[in-house]
Amino acid sequence: MDHNRIRNRTILIVVVVVACVLGLTGLPKNITQLKQNLASRIHLGLDLKGGTHMVLQVHVDDAVKVTTDQALERLRDEMTTRSIPYTSIDRQGISSILIKGVPDSKSGDLDSLVAQQFSTWTLDRVPGQLTSRVMNMKVSEVNLIRNQALDQSRSTIRRRIDALGLVGPEVADYGQGDYELVVQLPGVSDPTRVKNIIQATAMLELKIVRGGPYQSREAALSSFGGVLPPGTELVPGSPDSSTSSTSGGQVWYLLSQVAAVTGRDLTGAQPSTGRNGQPSVNFTLSRDGAARFGEVTGKNIGKQLAIVLDNRVVSAPVIQSQITDSGEITGSFTPQQTSDLALMLRSGALPASISYLNENTVGPSLGADSIRDGIVASIVGFLAVIIFMLVYYKGAGINADVALLLNLIILMAALAYFQAVLTLPGIAGVILTVGMGVDSNVLIFERIREELRHGKAAGAAVAAGFEHAFRTIIDTHVTTVAAAAILFAFGTGPIRGFAVTLTIGLIANLFTSVYVSRTIFDYVLSRRQKGEALSV
Repeated sequence: MDHNRIRNRTILIVVVVVACVLGLTGLPKNITQLKQNLASRIHLGLDLKGGTHMVLQVHVDDAVKVTTDQALERLRDEMTTRSIPYTSIDRQGISSILIKGVPDSKSGDLDSLVAQQFSTWTLDRVPGQLTSRVMNMKVSEVNLIRNQALDQSRSTIRRRIDALGLVGPEVADYGQGDYELVVQLPGVSDPTRVKNIIQATAMLELKIVRGGPYQSREAALSSFGGVLPPGTELVPGSPDSSTSSTSGGQVWYLLSQVAAVTGRDLTGAQPSTGRNGQPSVNFTLSRDGAARFGEVTGKNIGKQLAIVLDNRVVSAPVIQSQITDSGEITGSFTPQQTSDLALMLRSGALPASISYLNENTVGPSLGADSIRDGIVASIVGFLAVIIFMLVYYKGAGINADVALLLNLIILMAALAYFQAVLTLPGIAGVILTVGMGVDSNVLIFERIREELRHGKAAGAAVAAGFEHAFRTIIDTHVTTVAAAAILFAFGTGPIRGFAVTLTIGLIANLFTSVYVSRTIFDYVLSRRQKGEALSV
């Protein structure tokens, strides 16, 4: 028997055990700290820990409307450039543009423009109106925009939640084609702040101020005879957006309709403190955004620049000099608000508004009951398995029980190291892992018994038993891991928890049932007297 091989394997096993124990417990100074370390390292899912479960409706048609409005502006510019006259261009519904007053002599030019610049649109005549045309977005393009809005909303919400430091949140599709998302937040019993951060669109725009502030919308309109100048819009804001006044009420600004830069041009945003000691947000721009911003601010020195967040002016500072790659957002913010605003700007703007269809808060009593019942079931099952293995396989049963115990330690340590979330189905995965661990040992032990019945020596029987059973163990584990991978890819929340614990348990089981168990057998054989029967 190769004693060096046994020693080297034993050292590796001890190292693995020590690493697992440290991962689970750290270096506790007393029992209280030990319990605290265990509780902080094993993260529980919504069904065990309690928390908040929400169903969100993503209004994907908002994204379709935005795309239509952008196409409308492009169409106006292109028709002006190509000298195609018209009386009006307006959006109809969410995906149609009505063009009026195009002379019949210019209809061919309009057809060419749409064919060249608007390939995802169709152009048709309006029945009974010779000079009117309607542009309709293709159905395939509408569906693509809707699906992209859902995907972007899911990713943005996930980034915002992850930035809050919550453990084990889940954001996934909900329902069948209804553009709904389910959000699960373990441990969150008061989701108000999280909801505000999720729901805020956080659309940042920097626009030149053309007039104002006005005390009311009517006052602004009357200043221009009831008709706003072309290329401008009225946007509300607070009085202290441009002054140091803290009085209440609302004022209106006349802004350029086209933004100098938007949130899409941001490369970073961090909470900070302004020159006057007030909380603010510093932001940096991409290369293209910095070039555009520098050009706009360079031409408008001395004018106000409105910082518009979610279609509301939060501040309107005067441009003192040309600004390129960075800037500051100031306003009547609290430190918490600047932190949240920076978080939302970094994570990106939601492409569509959302509403809450359902919200449930799961109490911790449900989690406590589930944990207690799951632990009782696990302990009872584990003890039954240990007793069975000891009775049926005698000395080899001790080998199997040590491997099973180490299997559980590795599994729980892996969950702690990877910060995986343990759910109620995850506990079922743990129990299933124990069952498959027993199955592996049974395969090996029965093969060893068979080899002994054929007259082989104990050492040869053990070697043959492990060699032949290993192929079967690998086959069963690979197929089960493949099934778990499918569950993880297409499942949500608790289903993923089951897949994770099962996969980790199966990998640990390969190590314990083959490597650890074989090392124990080799050690027993090295201490065995010649002619002594093997207890199996």
